[in-house]
Amino acid sequence: MTTEPTLPGSAVPLVAPPPRRWPWAVALLAAVAVAVAVVWIPAWTMRPFQPQTAAAMSRAYAVRRLAPAATLVALGIGAVLAWRLWRSSRWPGRALAAAALLPLAAAAWLSRQNHFEWMFSPLHHPGYGSAAAAASWVEPGDMVLGVEIRGEAVAYPVRQIAFHHVVEDVAGGTPLAVTY
Repeated sequence: MTTEPTLPGSAVPLVAPPPRRWPWAVALLAAVAVAVAVVWIPAWTMRPFQPQTAAAMSRAYAVRRLAPAATLVALGIGAVLAWRLWRSSRWPGRALAAAALLPLAAAAWLSRQNHFEWMFSPLHHPGYGSAAAAASWVEPGDMVLGVEIRGEAVAYPVRQIAFHHVVEDVAGGTPLAVTY
């Protein structure tokens, strides 16, 4: 029969208190919040078709420039904290640790993406027609963006560009990215 150690003069067994895991969990959730915020704030601020101020755009671009490094740091810190929780926990702590790594990894990946390219894919190979042929689908009052380079003239109806926002083309041997 084994006996547990007791405090001198006491019959109360000496048992180590359970480890405090909540500070690690709070720190892990904070790392997730920071990583998600540095990706979400610029995306929310730079929404197309919404009014934006120069100051807000400046802040959004500053956060966007910092996001790749900040999300990697948050992912590293999150991995260390998740490992710490994994070692000292049973299922609830381990589930939190594993679940927290997913948004951290997603934020690190998204911070290196340009989500506007997903929404507005460029028109890579525009079709051409003569001015007479275009008259059947370009109204007389429609706005067009036109350019002439080295004797080659091209025009892009704004109504057509609205679907892609960017047209990649070549005119007069010069590569163009046409947008408005």
